[in-house]
Amino acid sequence: MHQDDCVFCKIVKGELPCARVFETDDVLAFLDIAPVAPGHVLVIPKAHHRNLFDLPEAVGGRLFAALSPVGAAVMAATGAAGLNVQINNNAAAGQVVFHAHAHLIPRHEGDGLRLWSGRPYADAAAAQAMAEAVRAAVARGR
Repeated sequence: MHQDDCVFCKIVKGELPCARVFETDDVLAFLDIAPVAPGHVLVIPKAHHRNLFDLPEAVGGRLFAALSPVGAAVMAATGAAGLNVQINNNAAAGQVVFHAHAHLIPRHEGDGLRLWSGRPYADAAAAQAMAEAVRAAVARGR
């Protein structure tokens, strides 16, 4: 299934160019056109799914199976000391292209890329209340 206005679907169909680094029948990986760091790769399912929550389990499994070999190759090619794997889901989380994808961002000591700062729960009761709310949502199927 392709979406006519989806840039990643256009890449999959060959309507737009990309710098491909890995491909299977179900997954495509290519360089991000606006990389956080050189070697920043996007890994996408070829079939259109809006985000992680819309991925069928089998498609998600194939997407995640590609992350390890592609991530290791990115690290080897860039000499990176580490790698961030990031999946943004929905606009509030920074998703810009609404086709499921993972970012593989090579990291080097002192590269200046900052991650978010954590904020602890007010107390153990607040943490337990959140855990219960998440457990209940999982039990409901979201």
